[in-house]
Amino acid sequence: MVKTNCTIISNFIFLEFTHYPKVEIIIFVLCLLMFLITLLGNIILISVSILDSHLHTPMYFFLSNLSFLDIWCTSSALTPMVANFVAGENSISFSGCAAQMYFSLAVGSTECVLLSMMAYNRYVAICNPLRYPIIMNRRVCVHIAAGSWVTGCLTALVETMSVLQLTLCSNNIINHFTCEILAVLKLVCVDTSVVEFLMLVISILLLPMPVLLIYISYAFILSNILRISSVDGQSKAFSTCAAHLTVVVLFYGTALSVYLKPAAVDSQETDKFMALLYMVLTPKLNPIIYSLRNKEVKTAVKRLLVRNPLCALFIPSSK
Repeated sequence: MVKTNCTIISNFIFLEFTHYPKVEIIIFVLCLLMFLITLLGNIILISVSILDSHLHTPMYFFLSNLSFLDIWCTSSALTPMVANFVAGENSISFSGCAAQMYFSLAVGSTECVLLSMMAYNRYVAICNPLRYPIIMNRRVCVHIAAGSWVTGCLTALVETMSVLQLTLCSNNIINHFTCEILAVLKLVCVDTSVVEFLMLVISILLLPMPVLLIYISYAFILSNILRISSVDGQSKAFSTCAAHLTVVVLFYGTALSVYLKPAAVDSQETDKFMALLYMVLTPKLNPIIYSLRNKEVKTAVKRLLVRNPLCALFIPSSK
């Protein structure tokens, strides 16, 4: 039997982007800026969806959930990173690492399910408009959102516990800027085949399966749109789906490239930059994509500014 040098690890050290010392400060400043923009944009989108009764629809209910997920996703990844940079440290406690890993997995998994449910919502709205209020009533929407959250939280708990119960080697250096599960798994000094298989099964259920549901939903949507005789009607239908498809491509594209890449491909530096895309860039773009391409949101912002002039100090005027 091969003996391994194992010990109890109380904290972890992040390498972050120390391999790129000349651009490390630039990356930090950009991440901090995007973090603030993400918070502001998603908080505004949630507030407008709640305060304006015209936006009390299934689409904006799901969109508010998505914005809340984006806030948690960025906060769980960047808050410790910013705190460490300001304090001149790059470490995190074992319990802090466990919490960070769980929240990032829970948020990402929940968003995978929620995006597929949003595609189904678009399918019902366009292909069954007369039955839409009945099919997507408030109770159904709440159950769909709750199901997405429960699925994400449970799968994240299973993955986190399966990794943390393994024996870690004396090496406590994580080649990442966050406690990303694949980066932590590289510190394990025992056989990880069972855990890797479990993660593969969960990844297939939360990535390709929702993508397949989205593909089927939009296949029916496209078929229905092409039967619309009015060019304006087609244009309006396409525009309502464009924002969601943009978010889907950005989120699933980066997530698939990290969690379902071939085992032979092992580039931790590339993984770190891809993680920045789906943890930092995508949450920042979501409110911009949905608000700039959506007349209803712009109109709601204008109504809110008219009713509450003080909001103009926090919400940019929409022209």
